[in-house]
Amino acid sequence: MMTITIIATLLLIVGAFNWFTVGVFGFNFINWICMGSMVAQSIIYGIVGIAGLWVLIYLIANKFKLTKQA
Repeated sequence: MMTITIIATLLLIVGAFNWFTVGVFGFNFINWICMGSMVAQSIIYGIVGIAGLWVLIYLIANKFKLTKQA
């Protein structure tokens, strides 16, 4: 379970870096990695989105665990 959370967090960092480069420089890092392939971009964006949901659920679940223990 912890390995999936670490991988998801790393994917979120990649997604955040991509949005940073889009916002500041107008450069889409994922587009550059995929060489313009829309299918590959969609897959990567989908994986990053699933990782975001995973980390969100993980954080919410751990918040409730911490609250009940206190």
